[in-house]
Amino acid sequence: MVVPSHFIPLAAPGVIAQGLKWMLNPKSPFYLRPRLDPALWSWCWQFFRHANARHVEDTKQLLADFSLESRRLFLEWAEELQFDLTTRGLMMLCRTEAGLEDEAKVAALAAAVGVKAEVCDAARVRELDPDAQMDVAGAVWFAQDCHLDPLDFLEALRTAIRAKGGRFLEGECAEFNRQGDRLTGIRTTAGETLNAEHVILAGGAWTPELTRQLSLRIPMQGGKGYSLTLREPAELPRLCSLLKEARVAVTPMGNKLRVGGTMEICGTDLSINRTRLQGIIEGFCEFFPAFSPDDFNGIEPWSGLRPCTPDGLPCIGPIPGTQNATVATGHNMLGLSLGPVTGELVAAQLTGQLSAAFDAQRLDPRRFA
Repeated sequence: MVVPSHFIPLAAPGVIAQGLKWMLNPKSPFYLRPRLDPALWSWCWQFFRHANARHVEDTKQLLADFSLESRRLFLEWAEELQFDLTTRGLMMLCRTEAGLEDEAKVAALAAAVGVKAEVCDAARVRELDPDAQMDVAGAVWFAQDCHLDPLDFLEALRTAIRAKGGRFLEGECAEFNRQGDRLTGIRTTAGETLNAEHVILAGGAWTPELTRQLSLRIPMQGGKGYSLTLREPAELPRLCSLLKEARVAVTPMGNKLRVGGTMEICGTDLSINRTRLQGIIEGFCEFFPAFSPDDFNGIEPWSGLRPCTPDGLPCIGPIPGTQNATVATGHNMLGLSLGPVTGELVAAQLTGQLSAAFDAQRLDPRRFA
């Protein structure tokens, strides 16, 4: 999903209290795996410090501006690279009136940062998306949000990069070669040496393992999520949606339907918790009554890690102590959505053409030092 609607950072008021309640439910959309790890508890303390109204107020315009610029780039790329980008918006679906009232407050904030939002009753929801039955009290429709098939998008991107002379080298970075304050290249786990004029570290949840070699510590935890893809769904919604009370994401992709969710703070563990997976399925079926849990039998689940920073903002900028290294990571749940604008910002930093349009200092990777 490409989501200008997500202008409130992950660290926000009420998140901690809700998270503690969810910890008691094995099927809930959130879980923090307790373990004796000083890095985890340091991250938790910094998250606690940022989860307040002042932090939201200080960052909401930045996130909105970033997302809207990324959306503009996606629209350009869809035409240039020839991949499907659906621009019908996103619905934040609410099963209860209380949930709808809560999301209506977000809709009011959206107008202030330039993001379009419409509070809809159940009849308006059916008008916007008549192709799917939904058991909801209403929704907030974010008309600027978009969705796509990430595999199609990445294939189009790879093709375009190769056409411009770019190369993709498979392997895993083990360590860096350096001379003084410059990196001359990297060494892979296979023993291969790759020379480099500039190194950009964009390794998602695994980035801190590399930045530590360069004396930069980024507090980050992997936020594990799961998804299941229905290849022959009983119904196919026109719009992507987020299910307020279930915390589930629903994305149509051509003739397929992807259902995903959970946030497990788990380091870099990719194992699958079947109980929480069942929670996603049951939550989805409550909102979409044409489906049943049996529809998901035999579907292989996918798991992935969101690189979560304690303030909910990405880390984008030069790595101190080196003349030719940059980090671009920590996008929490907005990795795909903010990918294009991140590339634009990194390119501007490397070429010395940084615009004053964005307050890039707020994203400085050294801010947690």
